[in-house]
Amino acid sequence: MTGSVRFANYSEAFPGWAKGLSVSHASLIQTWRPCYTRLMHRVWILGLKLAGVAVVWCCWQLTANRNFSFFWSIAVVWGGIALVPPVAIAGRRLLDRRPTIERAAALSLLVHYLVIILLGCALIVAFRFTQAYPIARIAFPRKISLPVVQITGALAVLTVVNLAIGGLGLPFAAVQSRMIATRWLYARCRNPMGLYSLLCFISGAVWLQSLHALLWTTLWLAPAWVVFVRLYEERELEIRFGESYLQYKARTPFFGF
Repeated sequence: MTGSVRFANYSEAFPGWAKGLSVSHASLIQTWRPCYTRLMHRVWILGLKLAGVAVVWCCWQLTANRNFSFFWSIAVVWGGIALVPPVAIAGRRLLDRRPTIERAAALSLLVHYLVIILLGCALIVAFRFTQAYPIARIAFPRKISLPVVQITGALAVLTVVNLAIGGLGLPFAAVQSRMIATRWLYARCRNPMGLYSLLCFISGAVWLQSLHALLWTTLWLAPAWVVFVRLYEERELEIRFGESYLQYKARTPFFGF
């Protein structure tokens, strides 16, 4: 009983020590709380990335291993790309509602993975569908179009390397860039990856000698991609990099012209 009384009155016996302990405990909480918040945010982002990669891979595999009917081929090839601008619009509205760096990081993963599912599935089906239903054959020598496909494809790969070195990032928010890539291929064009990828797809359509593929790539895929980048991606970069990106955007053309 006496021991209990002594313990209960310990803070009264040593008021200075008890006060110092409470202050130290409070300061320790204030010091570690931001670290814990950042750690949990990174764990959340990593979980989203892993889940996104798994979902993308499953969707691509299911699309590649399935033989679609004529109706469903049109739905995937033309309808899938038609969904890209609405996704960009919805993502932009969510960004503008609360334009913070943390929200942009999490939201970009969801938006980019959704877009890459739509684009990837459409491209997989389009490769087969536009050859089966070419509308008309393009009489263009493949010995000329094939080197163009290879060159533009190599340039597209180089832009990924350029982004990794100059911006410390990877495309489609796989690794978000830590700085703005402004050198080499990004010096005269602020979206060289999109430019060379689209040129590779267009030259690939010519190599397939399919008018259907050429019309789909130039009149449907390219505009949808440009809308996504201009409406969503550039806004996301403005939020993350602020004035430095606005200055880069002002002096560098979108496609170099």
